[in-house]
This record gives sequence, C-alpha cells and structure tokens, in this order.
Amino acid sequence: MVEDAVPGAGGEGQSWPAAASGFWRQVVEQLSTAVMVVDPAGRILAVNQAAERLLGRATRAIRGKDAHELLHRDRNGGALLREQCPLLRALAEGAATRGEGDSYVRGDGRLVTISWSASPLTDGDSFKGMAVLFTEITGDRSTRRERAAYTSALEDLNERLTLVAEITDVLGQTLETDDALARLGHLLVPRLADWAAVDLRTGSGQVHRVAVTGPAGRDAGLEGGRERLPETGEADRSPLVRVLHGGDPVLQNGRTEAETAAPPGSPVAAVHSDFLRTVHATSAITVPLGAKRQITGALTLVRTDPTHPFDAADLEVVSDIGRRVGLVIDNARRFGRQRAVAEAMQRNLLAPLPQPGRMRLAARYQPAPAGSQVGGDWYDAFALKDGTLALVIGDVVGHDLTAAAGMAQLHGILRALAWDHTGPPGAVVDRLDDAMPAITTVPMATLVLARVEGHPHTGPWTLRWTSAGHPPPLLLTPGGHARYLEAGQGLVLGAPQGTGARRPNATHPLPPGSTLLLYTDGLIEIPGSDLDTGLDRLRRHALALAHAPLDTLCDQLLARMPPGSTDDVALLAVRLPAR
Repeated sequence: MVEDAVPGAGGEGQSWPAAASGFWRQVVEQLSTAVMVVDPAGRILAVNQAAERLLGRATRAIRGKDAHELLHRDRNGGALLREQCPLLRALAEGAATRGEGDSYVRGDGRLVTISWSASPLTDGDSFKGMAVLFTEITGDRSTRRERAAYTSALEDLNERLTLVAEITDVLGQTLETDDALARLGHLLVPRLADWAAVDLRTGSGQVHRVAVTGPAGRDAGLEGGRERLPETGEADRSPLVRVLHGGDPVLQNGRTEAETAAPPGSPVAAVHSDFLRTVHATSAITVPLGAKRQITGALTLVRTDPTHPFDAADLEVVSDIGRRVGLVIDNARRFGRQRAVAEAMQRNLLAPLPQPGRMRLAARYQPAPAGSQVGGDWYDAFALKDGTLALVIGDVVGHDLTAAAGMAQLHGILRALAWDHTGPPGAVVDRLDDAMPAITTVPMATLVLARVEGHPHTGPWTLRWTSAGHPPPLLLTPGGHARYLEAGQGLVLGAPQGTGARRPNATHPLPPGSTLLLYTDGLIEIPGSDLDTGLDRLRRHALALAHAPLDTLCDQLLARMPPGSTDDVALLAVRLPAR
C-alpha cells in the first residue's frame, strides 16, 4: 500500500493510505472521536490526537504494540483472553463490527469504558487491517448522540474511500471502454446511487449516452437508442451541458429541480431531463469525466429516495471518481486507436495467398485479446522461381509494434533468400539466421519454412521442410488420421549455433485429399494448460473439421479456442486435390 505521513500530536507521523490522505487531514485530525488503525495481526499502526488523549498514551509509546494486550481489560482491570476479544475475531474474519461497554486501560492505569466501531481497510483484494473508532461512554445523552454522529460520518467516509479505491483498481484492469463502463456501473449502483448514466463526447462534436445502469443492471432502453446528439453551446444551462463544456460539478436536490433543469430546444439536455424524469430522480450529481483541459464526457448519479439525498461530501467523492474514470476512458480510446492502426498494419503486411493449380490455401490472423493487440506472428505462401510452392509460418519474440516491424523485416528477407533457391529449406534458414543480427532488429524468432514439391495439378506431392524451434505442422489425411510432423526440428533463430552446424531438413509424402496446417503457438498455448493438452485439443478439433471447406476449417479452429489466450494467432492451411 502506498503510504503518506500525517502529523500526530507527538511530532511523529502516522501512516495512512495515500488515497485517503486529503480526507484524513481534513476530517480525522480535527475529529474529537478517537481513531486507531491496526494491522491484520492486531498491532497498532497509527492513532490520532483524540486517541492519544483518551488513552493517555503518546503515539511513540504504543505504535507496533498488540492492541489487545496493551489496552483491553475485563471490568475489574484483569487480563482478557484473546478468544473473548471481538476485535480480534473481526480481524480474523475481515468483517466490520462494533462493541459497547468494553474496558480499555489508560497509560495512568485508569480504566475507561468505551463504545467502538471497526471497519476493514483493503487495498484491492488485499486485507490491510482495521480502522477502529472509539469514544468513552458517559451518561450524557447529547454526548452519545454526538458520538454516534461522528461514528456514522467516519463510517460513511471509510465506505466512500473504499469505493474510490475499488473503482481505481477495477478500472485499471481493462483497456476496453465498454468493459470499463460496465464495471463502473456495477460498482456505483446500488452502493452509491440508484441510477448511473455516462455520456461521452465523440471526435465529431457530438454527445453519445453510452451507458445507463439501474437497480436491475444495464438498461439499454434508456441509453438514447445509441444516438449521437450534437453538442449545444455554452449558453445552454443544462447541468449536463455545462459540465461537458468545462463547468463545475453540479448537485441537484429536489424532484422539481432535478427533472426540469434542461431548457427546451437542447437535444442533449432534453435526453438528460427525460432520463431524470423517467427514473423519478429526487437528487442528482453530474460531474465531468477527466480534467478541464481534457473532458471526455460526464457521469450522472441519481437517487430516488427523497429522505436520502446527495450532499457536498458525495459531490466531492463523485468528482474524484469522474476524474479517474475520465483518465481510464481516455487511455482506452488511445489504446483503441493504436490497436486499430497496429492491426491494420499487421494485416497489410500479410501477403495475399496464391492458389497454385488445384491446390487450395486459406489463412487467418487473429490479434491478441489484450495488450497492444499486435504481435510478430505471420504466415506467407508464394511461388519460387522454379514454380514450387513455399510455405512459411513464423513468430517474432514480443507483442508490440516492434515485433510487428521485425516480422516485416524477416518476411521480406526470407522471400528474397528463398525465391531462387532450389536446395533444401534448411540452407535458406541458415542464411536468414546469419543475416538476422546484421540487417534486422529481431532478437529471436521461430518459423517453419516448407516446400510443396510436385506438379500443382497432378502430383505426387512431397513436403520438404525445416523448423526453427516452431510447433510442428499437423497433417490430416483421408480416412480420419492426423499426425504431427515432428522431424526437421532445429534451434530458434537468434540462438547460438555450433560451428559448421547446419539445420536439419525433413520430408514427408502428402497424400491426395490431405490437409496441412501450419500455426503459431497462440493456437495451442492457453494459460493454465500444458502444451500437450493444447496439441491434443487442436488435433481433435482439426479431425472433426477435416472434411469442412478450408475457410470453415480455419474459422472454426479459431472459434473453438478456449478462453484465456493472451497471444496472437497465425494459421495457414493447404489442401491437396483428391484423385
């Protein structure tokens, strides 16, 4: 957990979560209610000035001490068994709890009877301890009411801070705008609001209501039919329009104010006003997404219970959430633009396939579902000078634009080296390996280079290939047989080779009507699954699809991949004519 020092009474700093420090300094330091933070083992991490006064102990004297052993006593001042301590039980369960009438011992030995409340402190999924609020019990009813009000305020504050931390953590796990908005709605409704709406600005000067979340989840019927409305001028006094044009966050309380804020003649304001009226809003907050220099859109939260309106503290929390969400959406949009450019570049680098004679070829490239969405996987098929069909499948190390650029370099060099070479493929790959460090930026790569030898119309056909550390080709033959061609394996490109070492070559007949599959490891490597399982899965699916048209075979092999893949995939299929 990132921490920040907050001054204490004794001149020393207590450690509080950095995300909460602004609220903490403003509220906790001025609070007359004692606050103590303990770690999961019950050791004291920090106390505020009110706690020091109530306990008669300086921070330096209690920090790091076991709270139960140091403070908790029975009514007679004797030691209390740890099994009887409700705070320790709450720590073990990580659950909020409270108590009334417990006895704490002060530094001067005097017992004080306290009322206390403890709330869990978390950082993502990690439990960090408890914040314990406690006051001395007196017979004064007004003091009790004051204590209850302070306790309730601090509990609300802790809930808001926890919500902000959760939103920051959850939204940081995705770079997809729609996924981010779905997660945001799930976090805000019903914990903070009854309804949530998100409007985004488009690059063409329009506003698009992209998400509305209510008690039953996402409500597409209130999203304005996905229509994009023209932005109105700053003279429009609708809270939504004002916020979209850089105005301050807006708090509206009272059904009349919330429903009639939009003036007539404003499409954006009319949609917003209709939304507030439809959900029976009695209190609403509208805040910008992002900062004033870069406003991505607006977030509107609605409550429908007139006895529970939003207040100024809610406005501050929602404004903070809006700034964070705006940053996430801006990053997602940048990522989307980069992904589109990168994927287009990758696809344009993959050459169109020839169709020699009666042989048929099909290929697919599928970008990775996460990360930069582009990588170094590629396929190629081209006719050599002597008319022989060359096949290539390869994978450059990395999953970014650098890997894609390296793929393009290898792609061009390999074509040039192979075009007029009539010898075995291993000799071509040896030359590529020698040239790679001098004329490319590729540190390491795998590939299969193969020749389909034989008359393109009548055959017979033979596959001659070499593999530089790449997964083996899969051959499907008539009669329902499938085998991996595991011969011809050599070291990956870029790995040190022994002096005078030459890459191995292998040959295998290709029966009429057979299908050859070349693929990259993204098709067989799934997190949580071993390579043998992936190879067996591919063999089963390929056999089941062996008689399907070649395009269907490729599409279905990709569609039947289990979820969880983090790699891009290249797939090249060749089908030989039947007699």
